[in-house]
Amino acid sequence: MSEYGYVPRPLRTAVADHVGGGTPPRQVLSYWKGNIPWASVKDFSEQVGAITDTQERISEAGLNASASNLIPAGTPLICTRMAVGRAAMPSVAMAINQDVKALFPAAGVSPAYLLKLLQFTQPRAEAQAVGSTVKGIRIQDYLDIAVPIADTNAQPVIATVLDTLDTAIHETEAIIAKLKAVKQGLLHDLLTRGIDANGELRPPQAEAPHLYKESTLGWIPKEWDFVRLDDVALRGSGHTPSKSVPSYWNGGIKWVSLADSHRLDNIFISETDKEISALGIANSSAVLHSAGTVILSRDAGVGKSAVLACEMAVSQHFMAWQCRDRLNNLFLYFHLQREKPKFEAIALGSTIKTIGLPYFKSYEIAVPPRAEQDQAVAALMAVEEDSTEHLLGVAKLRNLKAGLMDDLLTGRVRVTPLLEGDTP
Repeated sequence: MSEYGYVPRPLRTAVADHVGGGTPPRQVLSYWKGNIPWASVKDFSEQVGAITDTQERISEAGLNASASNLIPAGTPLICTRMAVGRAAMPSVAMAINQDVKALFPAAGVSPAYLLKLLQFTQPRAEAQAVGSTVKGIRIQDYLDIAVPIADTNAQPVIATVLDTLDTAIHETEAIIAKLKAVKQGLLHDLLTRGIDANGELRPPQAEAPHLYKESTLGWIPKEWDFVRLDDVALRGSGHTPSKSVPSYWNGGIKWVSLADSHRLDNIFISETDKEISALGIANSSAVLHSAGTVILSRDAGVGKSAVLACEMAVSQHFMAWQCRDRLNNLFLYFHLQREKPKFEAIALGSTIKTIGLPYFKSYEIAVPPRAEQDQAVAALMAVEEDSTEHLLGVAKLRNLKAGLMDDLLTGRVRVTPLLEGDTP
């Protein structure tokens, strides 16, 4: 720590008292589903410093029949078992279980500041946790952790600065959640009702049956065709070159495998975990797929899809479609995204679930006129781009908070200018 930092002291010097909790007997039904929120580790979400409600509730009788305690709102809570060191502030009075402790601030210590200090201390608490199956830390050991403690007058300012960032993060996350819901609704409407000649969503079939026709997939707009995917896209797959031949690998050709599952479902895939060589392609059934090819995982991670951002090969665990003129490749991607639950449901296998290749030979799809597809894709991409922008924004805010947390709580950056009313 810099010479200008706050002097480290045991965390206990900022805590006047602490209490734990307990669990009412589960077999006594009258102890549960009451009116008292009951906090356990599962109520402590990562990077969320507030608890407004709990997954379970207990009754007054359950509270009295257990070691649980009712903790006042605004009292910092920490987990001492499992999610060790995770901290949050209850917005209402709530009971706690045995894996949670309530810390009451010492005189002159702001509760909001203490919460930030606890969050700052979490990595060290996790490092000190012990246990072979479930890790935990004794409250005495937790309180012995040395932390930099700011002056009393600086504490509320530090907490306010960090709370402001938390508010911005939570508001941005709320926007992201709303955009996700909008996307799901739009995806359903565009792929079942579509867009009419006026650029508006068609009314549902129940309201305008004359605009629809029956198909094996259900009711679809009369202007749409119902065809095998093979009729509008060139189907392919891939292979794995022999891993015992080093020259088949690391040759600069991106190769999508199950190791890239985390990169799917984000529209485009531009990077892969592994690469193969031209020699590997020449000596296997792997093929080079052009940019814009739509791929789908038919094994582990069944139903995940993406569009190739550049030329790539894929393993045998993937289907690949190069769309012809009648089918917009992004329209196909969004269609596969909507079909994901269906793919997951039909996959078979006791260890690794998979969908057999024959299934895709007869796979059918409803195809709107190309101009309508393009309009649908434009609408969905606008929502995706908006979501991406907000996701990048929340990532920047989290990085800013992490940096400020370290600077302000250690005292590396002082809040004296703010206290004096000067511009920092």
